[in-house]
Amino acid sequence: MHGAQTAVRWGAIADDFTGATDLATNWVARGVRTTVTLGVPTAGELAALAGAGGAGGGGGDAVVIALKSRTAPVAEAVAESLAALAALRALGCERIYDKYCSTFDSTPRGNIGPVADALMAELDTGIAVVVPSFPATGRTVYRGHLFVGDQLLGDSPMRHHPLTPMTDASLVRLLAPQTAHPVTTVGLDVVRGDPRALRAALDAAGSDGRRYAVVDAIDNGDLARIAAATADHPLVTGGSGLALGLPARGAPATGAMPVVPGHRAVLAGSASAATRGQIDAARSALPSRRLDLAALRDDPAAEVARLTDWARAHWAAAPDTPVLVHSAGSPQDIERRTPEGQRPAAELVEEALAGCAVAFAGAGARQFVVAGGETSGSVVRALGVRRLELGPALAPGVSWAMGPDARGTRYNLALKSGNFGERSLFTSAWKELG
Repeated sequence: MHGAQTAVRWGAIADDFTGATDLATNWVARGVRTTVTLGVPTAGELAALAGAGGAGGGGGDAVVIALKSRTAPVAEAVAESLAALAALRALGCERIYDKYCSTFDSTPRGNIGPVADALMAELDTGIAVVVPSFPATGRTVYRGHLFVGDQLLGDSPMRHHPLTPMTDASLVRLLAPQTAHPVTTVGLDVVRGDPRALRAALDAAGSDGRRYAVVDAIDNGDLARIAAATADHPLVTGGSGLALGLPARGAPATGAMPVVPGHRAVLAGSASAATRGQIDAARSALPSRRLDLAALRDDPAAEVARLTDWARAHWAAAPDTPVLVHSAGSPQDIERRTPEGQRPAAELVEEALAGCAVAFAGAGARQFVVAGGETSGSVVRALGVRRLELGPALAPGVSWAMGPDARGTRYNLALKSGNFGERSLFTSAWKELG
């Protein structure tokens, strides 16, 4: 996306917090110095970013703004994204990366299409690629269809997602109802052909009014070709995989993540198949408790207090042993329908795990692995962390990070998309902190 000697001025808008660290992890792996801000920066935070060498400040290469907008009302998601864009442009960012989930998590109304439309209008650009592919995690696009491993998206466990069930694999059919603009495709034969042909196909699509181009990609070489062809595009959209198409700007980070002493906890709000497998693998090694939905509906504060007392007891006996609190350990644990007149389980889980994070921090916890994009957003906001420094990757799209709250209390955080990570992640992640 840029020559090796060219200053990088990337800004990214991520629709959830794990997506932000996912993208930042991939940029860091390419030697791109990246800062993550959690929420749209205030004027003071913008000044600090510029002074510290953020994009436009002379030292950093990229800034990622993490929003909690994936399942927000459309108007709210658009407004937050435009505010993030304004902040990035104030920092001098010349290119914008609209980051969404590699499984295209959305509903027929949005929010991927409406946000991309708003960014496209504000940046006055005629074409934007749509590239959710992240081959390292099994997300690939072929003939305009999104695959999860060897399954079409609509046949994968994502069809059961409680907030954004994905029942179709055609990215054209998924995006078309969400945007006012025509959507086209660019096939793998073009991607792997003459580089000028890929660029010409994108230029032709924009000239014909087809404002989005779903581009096939099944390996990192394809991502590099797409990156080269979009080198002067002011806007790209996709998962974090496209960042791996950047020419390397230096060695990836290899130093150890600074460790914040304190107790350890895993907070898993995701109900994805990958996270359920990680919970299953961890329960034989870690003290664990599943959130009691009935208790949360009756008295959420009491449930959080019960879990905090339980965690304190374990830490008193084994201070360095992580505890695991999770929402779903099996498909049977997932609430498919909200009882009439009751709040959705997902809201209760987010609030409860955010409450646990604050209470656990009060008990001395400083190291958290958090599973699930919505859960990560709720937890980090509850802790009051606004900015993250990333360390080396734990797994594709997952890394440890460190950030302070408003009082200067620091935390080690690994924010994990529900679908990412090896089965052993909840136990193996701690080895990277020492």
